Amino acid sequence: MTVTAVMVKELREKTGAGFMDSKKALEQCAGDMEKAMEFLRQKGIASAEKKQDRIAAEGLVAAYIENGTGSIVEINCETDFVAKNDDFKTFVNNIAKHIAETKPADLDALNSSICPECKMTIADLVKDKTATIGEKISIRRFAVLEGNLAAYVHNGKIGVLLSASKQDDSLLKDVALHIASSAPEFISRKEIPQDIIDEETRIEMGKEDLAKKPENIRAKIVEGRVNKLMAQKCLLEQPFVKNPDLTVEALLSGKTEIKKFVRWTLGEGLEKRKDNFAEEVMNQMVK
Repeated sequence: MTVTAVMVKELREKTGAGFMDSKKALEQCAGDMEKAMEFLRQKGIASAEKKQDRIAAEGLVAAYIENGTGSIVEINCETDFVAKNDDFKTFVNNIAKHIAETKPADLDALNSSICPECKMTIADLVKDKTATIGEKISIRRFAVLEGNLAAYVHNGKIGVLLSASKQDDSLLKDVALHIASSAPEFISRKEIPQDIIDEETRIEMGKEDLAKKPENIRAKIVEGRVNKLMAQKCLLEQPFVKNPDLTVEALLSGKTEIKKFVRWTLGEGLEKRKDNFAEEVMNQMVK
């Protein structure tokens, strides 16, 4: 069967594959469009597997809230070029929506869940996206909260999802923005594990500027310093970012209580690629 340019164009539009790959797939499958799509998918998955040892520390953090359920997800890619691509952004937002709708227990459950629109597992969808984009794509982590919710995402780099005792959209949005900006680790002092307090106390006690002070004076100074450090870690004790004369606790007083929050910074703890800008541009042109 003769493979026409119209057939190649149709297959490219359906799969995102290149011209020569599409032409070869149709020739291999005697012009059968469905078989050619499967052929390309199999080829795409194989090439995606080869990309799994690459470092994927760029990407996006996204959040989604609907009907009292919210999700936050971090999906990584290799370069900032791909992270800014509209197709990748849509993919990340769709995954965030899927998580909120299905509430998977963990990453394994998410990866094995079925995407209704594409009729494949999320794991296969990620592999297909890796093959189409040409970079390693990976879902790193996600969380789901329920109840009275708010979210804030800053340029896809910092994401916050929180739940509260009462819904107040404007107030909770401000608190989510504050959490993104001030990076608290706990809601209140009572959540701080004792081993964190003990470790900070040990460090402060060993500082040279206190070495010559009497034991009782040194202990009081250290107690004050540790107290200040712990306050910086607690959401309720932090000065509100929009009005530093007001603590977050005072801001919320009598209105609502923060029950839980998740705050993620894109790529934290991951190794970054060392490509320079010129190499990154060249790599994208080659792909």
